[in-house]
Amino acid sequence: MIIGYARVSTQDQNLKLQKDALKKAGCEKIITDKVSGIKDQRKGLDKLLGAIRKDDTVVVWKLDRLGRSLKHLIEFVSDLKNKGVHFKSLQENIDTTTGVGKLTFHLFASLAEFERDIIRERTMAGLAAARARGRVGGRPKALDEKQAQQLKTMYNDNNISIKDICSTLSIGRATLYRYLREIGVKVGRPENVGITTENKSIKKSIQLDLNLRVERNNKFVRGMKRARQEIEDYCLRQFNAKKLDKNGWDYTITVEFEDEKDLEKQINDLCADMESTADCRNCFTEASIYDPILDKSWY
Repeated sequence: MIIGYARVSTQDQNLKLQKDALKKAGCEKIITDKVSGIKDQRKGLDKLLGAIRKDDTVVVWKLDRLGRSLKHLIEFVSDLKNKGVHFKSLQENIDTTTGVGKLTFHLFASLAEFERDIIRERTMAGLAAARARGRVGGRPKALDEKQAQQLKTMYNDNNISIKDICSTLSIGRATLYRYLREIGVKVGRPENVGITTENKSIKKSIQLDLNLRVERNNKFVRGMKRARQEIEDYCLRQFNAKKLDKNGWDYTITVEFEDEKDLEKQINDLCADMESTADCRNCFTEASIYDPILDKSWY
């Protein structure tokens, strides 16, 4: 089947010119959009992708009716090729069913790669120039050198709890363990460190169900497995977390708390720490914590 695609940027513009040209080119079906080309979501284009089958041909009046940029256009046509679908552009005389059309499109792909290389080269040159002027990018550090040493001293003092260290330095558990790893401190302390005998008598313990998912911010970044491992090592370990299935996302955690307010704070802190740890790996978390006894949930 030959399927045409036509697009105009605003509701006021007319699709008649494109439709007439596509019908003349033999299109049996024409799918349209009235939306700006810079939009990621286009209902008509999505419908087109759902309708095409192997050996079909997609026809556009002009290349700029389809792609937001040269890079997007190359990716789109490459996807069509992988599905066994052909592509034609009437104004540019591109037809991937012919040898000349394939050559033309390979030339476009080479130009797109050249464009990416130029952008990358300019970016690296700009970063080098900024570093030469003493400017360093990235997120500001949570602790300076003096505070990092204070963290090391406090952590090595078994009379100070993790909770008190985090409160003193205004950081989360994930940040605490990340800094300990960076300054070469072995992580792992005896249970109940920093809790006095007097405090132990008023501590309560509760077992909660945790469902945790770690996802990438977008399909072009990596780090999901690393983020999950760091969450398990630096966030969940302190709650004696047990994974219910080796490859699953369900855990049980044990929380020691003084009162309901303290329980709420620890759960909120845990969720924030997991999100912060995932964010450092260009990921995000979706977590739900459930108390099966009280039938209460936290999200």
